Amino acid sequence: MAAATLDSILAPRTVAVIGASRRRGTIGGELLHNLLARGFAGAIYPVNPAVHAVQGVRAWPSIEAVPDDIDLAVLAVPAANVLAEVEACGRKGVRGLVVITAGFGELGAAGKAMQDELVRLVNHYDMRMVGPNCLGVQNRDPEVCLNATFSPAWPAYGGVSIASQSGALGQAILEHARELGLGVRHFVSMGNKADVSGNDLLEYWATDAKTRVILLYLESFGDAKHFHEVARRVTRQKPILMVKSGRSEAGAHAASSHTGALAGLDVAADALLGQSGVLRADTLEELFDLAMLLANQPVPRGRRVAIVTNAGGPGIMATDACVAQGLNLPPLSAHTEAALRAFLPPEASVRNPVDMIASASAEGYRNAVQLLCADPAFDAVLAIFVPPIVTDAADVAAAIRLGAQGAEKPVVTCFLGKHGMTEALSSLREGHLPSYAFPESAAIALSRAARYGDWLRRPNGVPFALANHQLDAVRDVLAHVPAGEWLKPAQVRQVLQAIGIHVLPETVVPGRDATPDELAAAAQKLGMPVALKVQSAAILHKTDVGGVALGLADGEAVRDALATMRAQLAEHGLLDKVEGWHLQQMAPKGIECFAGLTTDPVFGPLVAFGLGGVAVEVWRDVAFRVAPLDDVDAAALIESIRGVKILDGWRGAPAADRLALRDALQRLARLGAEVPQIAEVDLNPLLALAPGQGVAAVDARIRKA
Repeated sequence: MAAATLDSILAPRTVAVIGASRRRGTIGGELLHNLLARGFAGAIYPVNPAVHAVQGVRAWPSIEAVPDDIDLAVLAVPAANVLAEVEACGRKGVRGLVVITAGFGELGAAGKAMQDELVRLVNHYDMRMVGPNCLGVQNRDPEVCLNATFSPAWPAYGGVSIASQSGALGQAILEHARELGLGVRHFVSMGNKADVSGNDLLEYWATDAKTRVILLYLESFGDAKHFHEVARRVTRQKPILMVKSGRSEAGAHAASSHTGALAGLDVAADALLGQSGVLRADTLEELFDLAMLLANQPVPRGRRVAIVTNAGGPGIMATDACVAQGLNLPPLSAHTEAALRAFLPPEASVRNPVDMIASASAEGYRNAVQLLCADPAFDAVLAIFVPPIVTDAADVAAAIRLGAQGAEKPVVTCFLGKHGMTEALSSLREGHLPSYAFPESAAIALSRAARYGDWLRRPNGVPFALANHQLDAVRDVLAHVPAGEWLKPAQVRQVLQAIGIHVLPETVVPGRDATPDELAAAAQKLGMPVALKVQSAAILHKTDVGGVALGLADGEAVRDALATMRAQLAEHGLLDKVEGWHLQQMAPKGIECFAGLTTDPVFGPLVAFGLGGVAVEVWRDVAFRVAPLDDVDAAALIESIRGVKILDGWRGAPAADRLALRDALQRLARLGAEVPQIAEVDLNPLLALAPGQGVAAVDARIRKA
């Protein structure tokens, strides 16, 4: 219902421009000119108390003097006058506002206070507001023709709706869309997002049948959890493409755990967008490349690509680019090869990529594209044309369009060096075929589109919950831990056991001066062989200072290990930091994994997974997801690390219990989501045993927030 109220802003019947000016080149002048010049389908009311008419249209001294009901008021007045004008709009019954004026939250405490009052007025009068500090809004639909911006850029009409947090970049986005021939439906410059946010626009566009693709440029997330919930739902219906700048500083501080150190810049945003099905582009150019594909072509059903070209070099470049982007180039079917041989010269190559050589005609392109589209071995076709002297680009464009007609798979083109939809390539626009200047751009766009196809085929996951008594047990443990402190081994064990993660049998002999006989007796009671570890809140990485001894088979080995450990700790000046000695039963054979939990200030708890051991920060083969995790999220997290093949039994080695790993990650994620007092968790190693045998936490650390 909240999203539905945006009709007053994006599809108004009446618009008032408060601060309308006679002078072109001013914001108030350009706003009114653009509304008039683009043929707005409704009524326009300039508001200016100093004049009787503005740009040939009767002016009104105030919004309340306007005789008609006003759906949308666009404000281009000094910041000091905005609050009074907004209150007047509220009294008038205006439903929507676009506040162009700057000088609010972006300027610090004083501006933020004024922005807070602005939002209070908007809420009090049940209005919706875009801005302040924004470029404005556009609706390119021929039935509306609303250009309530001070930008002259007016792209073609189509199915792409765009939201930009930056007004300056919004202007560039509109201009670039116009140059590329990318059809735009709505454009919203959100500015400070004081009221209408990206989440509101996603909700609105999700139900807008004419919006096929959503483009977002964001510098910051507002309610990241809500964004995740909304975007995850919307991307099941239509693609969301995003460029996210303002890279998060979360994790850049000197982290005290493996998880915190590995959760470097921007991993939280990447994790959230990936889990939501949002396609993140690294640059605005990539954003538009992908938008041209998804707005005009079917989503690929897989990653198998056929390439046809009239030059070997670009074909090789395209092949390399496709492979680098995770796409496949399978061989042609025997039928397709034979059909190509029937009309291509002997010098041509009918392998993938198909090289028709420089003499290739427009008719050859039509036949080749048609054959490749019909071949079930492929999910997409890339046609590359290098302009030789003998063949005209316009003829080839028309031929490719004809060859692609009726295809149920995406067909993309590369007219080498030609940027945008030139007149010569107008046939491609008519056939809704995207065109790229270079093969690499086409490969990246196809790869991102294939990723979206993967998302659409992904099954819905099953949520995971911890019982109330499990969470209460964790909170009881934390109640006895000072804020910011690391939990003692016994407390760590209690927390992990409470949430259902198996911990190897262990015991702690307290005191720096515990005797060798005390440790030997405790080890015998625990059951040999054992590991000995120093216990100290001041020693974070025990292995680095000789604080770990493994495989101690009897009491004598425990005594010797204690003596050696004390000597090494003394060399590092850490002996007086020792709180006790931690004995643990040696683990059975398994694969050392790493699981962790850390908290991002914007996105909340993040779950980490990778291959574990002492080299976890060297190899950094760790992936992240935003908590909580359903079973599909957890499985995808495991699958996303580079070394995932090791978990399946690499070269005859034993495989890992993937189901148990998935379960442990879900339990860890739910812990982070339900108990915000948990700041960091490291399970390193988390030992993955053979399939059906579970996992075991060998070394674990937990810090209270």
